[in-house]
Amino acid sequence: MNIQAMMKQAQEMQERLKKQMAELRVEATAGGGMVTVVVSGDKQLQSITIDPEVVSKDDVEMLQDLILAAINDAQRKVDDQLSQQMSGLMGGLKIPGL
Repeated sequence: MNIQAMMKQAQEMQERLKKQMAELRVEATAGGGMVTVVVSGDKQLQSITIDPEVVSKDDVEMLQDLILAAINDAQRKVDDQLSQQMSGLMGGLKIPGL
């Protein structure tokens, strides 16, 4: 296989992965489901759902912490999915940083 064919194949794999990740939706919760977020595969926040019982003007800090925890968890899940996808494409080859 010549180098141009390998480069073309790698580019096609990259485009396929990019499309799969853009279509991916990951959901994460915090506070036992009090806050739920959905993040796309490119880590764009798609939605936030907040249980009305957790909304209290006396404890805004807790709500903020729950939102951050849910978003961070969702982004970790996206990273895990990306690693799995890359591992599948690369035949199990580990790439540092992914």
